[in-house]
Amino acid sequence: MKVQMVDLKASYINIKNEIDSAIQNVLNKTNYILGEEVNKFETGFAKYCGVKYALGVANGTDALRISLISCGIKEGDEVITTPFTFVATTEAIIQSGGVPVFADINPATYTINPEEIEGKITKKTKAILPVHLYGHSCDMERILAISRKYKLKIIEDCAQSFSASYKINGKWKKTGSMGDVGCFSFYPAKNLGCFGDGGMIITDNKRIYENAKMLRDHGQYDKYLYKENGFNSRLDTIQAAILSVKLKYIDKWTNIRNKIANNYKKLLGNIVIVPEVPGNCKHSFNYYTICFQNKMERDKTQKNLLSNGISCQVYYPQSLHLQKVYRNLGYEIGSLPVSEKMQNSVLSLPMYPELDDDKIDYVVSKIKEIIWR
Repeated sequence: MKVQMVDLKASYINIKNEIDSAIQNVLNKTNYILGEEVNKFETGFAKYCGVKYALGVANGTDALRISLISCGIKEGDEVITTPFTFVATTEAIIQSGGVPVFADINPATYTINPEEIEGKITKKTKAILPVHLYGHSCDMERILAISRKYKLKIIEDCAQSFSASYKINGKWKKTGSMGDVGCFSFYPAKNLGCFGDGGMIITDNKRIYENAKMLRDHGQYDKYLYKENGFNSRLDTIQAAILSVKLKYIDKWTNIRNKIANNYKKLLGNIVIVPEVPGNCKHSFNYYTICFQNKMERDKTQKNLLSNGISCQVYYPQSLHLQKVYRNLGYEIGSLPVSEKMQNSVLSLPMYPELDDDKIDYVVSKIKEIIWR
């Protein structure tokens, strides 16, 4: 039996008529750059997230980069973030002129540990960039308290957490809506994915929104008039049309993902460490990530799954502070022990709304072959 990490074809087939119609509508209008479908999707996305403004951009990395610049990050400014994330998080910091400063993670959630943040703050610190990893929100109440205390900007990396929520002050808030700005990716494998690259910036701050809007279109504030050096980072009209169709189904799909997660937990909870979701979080389960006692056990299990036709992935096999590209930052093995332990222990399993019980049972059986051997 073959089991994919994500079945993009099954997702498409289920809503094929709507998707095809949306694409054809754009083709008929031939308005491919910043067409009306982009504005429609931005409006719907902002409403879903509970914010005033949403701005479509070319990809999630650009969403981060443009947001950092719009929040005032400049040469030499320090931005505290997690080492346990995709490299786009730190690429964006550096490309905006900033310097990434790594704080270790919480072993239960794999997200940045607020207790590690405060000790990293210096006179050069200007922002915190929390990453809501795998679909699990960071501990935003404590992070926001730190940002208020030290007057720091908060740029939320929500590339894996669209539709996830966090309860703060008695109210549920979508990830991305709690800081100064939220950044999203619509890479095809995301729980809200397009048919190529795409990204989104959300905010309640009009100044940040207007600056980001200018930066995404070459720094243009009026036709052929430029205020800053910007980027060519506009969300394609066809992608926006596709995403508008998918947005209608996101809550349904997230509920199914949570049911699949509960099934995995029931079947695997007594043999590996499975995700636990605290009462103040609603997980989007972009990925379902389990944890092993050690690297040997993890690697043997991964090898067995792959040899039996089951896709699985390690997100992320080497923490960013240990990557060659960041040697100049001065981190060494042992600098961030929790992140280093997790990189050797985690494994993400197939997760998508069309994943049926037979496939889940098959995945679990191949994990048990190794653990119970």
